[in-house]
Amino acid sequence: MEEINYLIIGGGVAGTTAAETIRKNDSNGSIAIVSDEPHRFYSRILLSKPNFFLDKIPFDQIWLKTEAWYKDQNIQLLSGKKAIKLDSVGKIVTLDDGTNLKYKKLLLAVGGSARVWEAPGADKRGVFYLRTLDDAKAVIDAVKTAKRAVAIGGGFVSFEMCEMLRLAGLSVSLVIREPHYWDPILDGPSGRMVESALEKGGVKIFRNAEVAEVDGIDSVNGVKLKDSTQIPCDMIIAGLGVFCPFDFAKEAGILTNRGILANEYLETNVPDVWVAGDAAEFKDLILEENVQLGNWVNAQAHGRIAGANMAGEKKPFRLVSFYTMQGFGITIGFVGDIRPAADRTIIPRGSPETNSYARFIVKDGELVGATLVNRTGELGAISRLIGENVKVAGREEDLANEDIKLGTLIS
Repeated sequence: MEEINYLIIGGGVAGTTAAETIRKNDSNGSIAIVSDEPHRFYSRILLSKPNFFLDKIPFDQIWLKTEAWYKDQNIQLLSGKKAIKLDSVGKIVTLDDGTNLKYKKLLLAVGGSARVWEAPGADKRGVFYLRTLDDAKAVIDAVKTAKRAVAIGGGFVSFEMCEMLRLAGLSVSLVIREPHYWDPILDGPSGRMVESALEKGGVKIFRNAEVAEVDGIDSVNGVKLKDSTQIPCDMIIAGLGVFCPFDFAKEAGILTNRGILANEYLETNVPDVWVAGDAAEFKDLILEENVQLGNWVNAQAHGRIAGANMAGEKKPFRLVSFYTMQGFGITIGFVGDIRPAADRTIIPRGSPETNSYARFIVKDGELVGATLVNRTGELGAISRLIGENVKVAGREEDLANEDIKLGTLIS
């Protein structure tokens, strides 16, 4: 049985960054990355960007590491393999091909997988997801002959794919179960700003709607909503969010909740096992609560800290995470913890009428998060307010007043 000093489950940004960090700190220890994808490390961010999607840039720009990099760094990449069992006492990981790997230190960077759409008929040809490089290749190929598309779900994937599909010349319909886009993460005014941009871009939105059945014999030719509305289409993009595949870790005694639980050093409850990236539900020292974040910036930073700690350091993770995207003429930004909860106060800044609107989320007198539409220029100041735990109690009017620079609240 092969014994590996540092075994990493997951070949994405968290896992690869961790491997790179470990090698900088330990030039001799053996490192192996197990990836359930057949590809080396690539940019997931690029998958939904217009230039890549519409073949306006060389395909090779997707790769973030060359094959030679793994060899030069003496990092073993076990691609196209999946971890299915963990013996945390014997320190053995079993792969789906029957291989057993013994480790000294283990990182779980399993990322997220697209949620399967379970509508009747959703197994027909023409239903697509967008999570992996192979998913993107399939969508890009289908778009070349399709005329009409339906997007399912009101989140990141649907927003970006609606723009890509419209730029490709397709007629696009969007089906959301909620009364407005991104409910409940966004309030009604924010959600309607996003919807207005979508509709101006030619997307037809069906709100409070759900697909009853996917039409077609073997391939998609439309969907029927529960109110009997028929929407003809040649392809469907299902953007229903992600789940993290960590059952094998849970069965091994690693504590989980929505994600794999970890402390501020990204250590799990099991000795010599760390977690990083989308699957980590970790102790956030800034927000003073457990959080789980699913974005590239956070995963990359997790990889650096987890890798350093696996190599012998003791660094706590501390970062104000943020995510931005743009399309249809608007820019959307999320920063910090944006989860709606009863113990939080919402303070608006700007207004939907001026097409520039932010919502500050305050808990116990401190800013913990914000959502922004066409106000991402304030991300830096907001990140500092959150990161430095600035007390904003009693200064709510200043937060809401656009004439007052947010930076002045820091001092």
